[in-house]
Amino acid sequence: MSLLIIQIPCLNEEATLPATLRDLPSSIEGIDRIEILIIDDGSSDRTIEVAREHGVHHLVRFPRNRGLAAAFRAGIDACLRLGADYIVNTDGDNQYSGASIAALVEPVVSGGADVAIGDRKTSDIAHFSWTKKRLQTLGSWVVRQFSGTLVPDATSGFRCWSRHAAMRLNLVNRYTYTLESIIQAGHAGMQIESVPIGTNEKLRESRLIKSIRTYVSRSAVTILRSYLLYRPFRTFFTLGSVSFASGLAIGVRFLWLYAQGEGSGHVQSVVLSGVLLIVGVQLGMIALLADLVAANRKLTEEGLVRLRRIEAGSSQLESDRPSTVLNAPPVG
Repeated sequence: MSLLIIQIPCLNEEATLPATLRDLPSSIEGIDRIEILIIDDGSSDRTIEVAREHGVHHLVRFPRNRGLAAAFRAGIDACLRLGADYIVNTDGDNQYSGASIAALVEPVVSGGADVAIGDRKTSDIAHFSWTKKRLQTLGSWVVRQFSGTLVPDATSGFRCWSRHAAMRLNLVNRYTYTLESIIQAGHAGMQIESVPIGTNEKLRESRLIKSIRTYVSRSAVTILRSYLLYRPFRTFFTLGSVSFASGLAIGVRFLWLYAQGEGSGHVQSVVLSGVLLIVGVQLGMIALLADLVAANRKLTEEGLVRLRRIEAGSSQLESDRPSTVLNAPPVG
């Protein structure tokens, strides 16, 4: 029997969670059972009580706020240990239409994709400002270049993973999971499918985007770090080659001028050439070391996948983990 678990990271979603839960489907073709998991990221309101009142199947709780990325990782880990064959992530603010979940999971259930990402068609969302629409478009284009994928809505949190794809998730960013997970999936050779989805009326302001400047800067750092993590040799070797070639060209130019008797006025070219050549060699050495580190990381990730498979085979969920999974019986 195939199990789909819909996970919902929540932080003080007492007001919006009921609408989100009511919007979720109770049955989907190709899925035998649907369960709901709430990740409470240190809420100070009645989020947990509301979740229990609406009969959610599982709860993961953090005693204090850890951030969206940590909540997402805890949810994925819990879903795998609960035996999920497919995992859907949606938001607690009811941004994404629950009616679109059936379309979202279809390419993953059919085996045509490892990951499905909802495309909100951000340019058509009325409550998005002109600036936000342009930034979403630009950001998604940058992610496509760095990940080698064709995802049009990179910041969409409405996603579906197969069990195999979820087990290979190994995220290190503490801000958000959306960008890094695409870059990782792209470089891992996973098949990613974009699915047009519907969105609901805006119920509250985004808690992730507190200011455009902060969001852009943190997203840029996330993209760069993620790319360096999965393509370190290419990055450092390219930079080193450019530096070495520039230094060599300047050095050759000085030698030519020196041969013409004009070298005395271009001593600074010798200094610049030497600096660029040294930097180029150093970057080349860093590229080799980074490649060795990347190879070791791949071995570590394979070990983590094997460990997750072992953990997922156990029906007992350890109570001493950073997050606690609680079975919440439906309200009768």
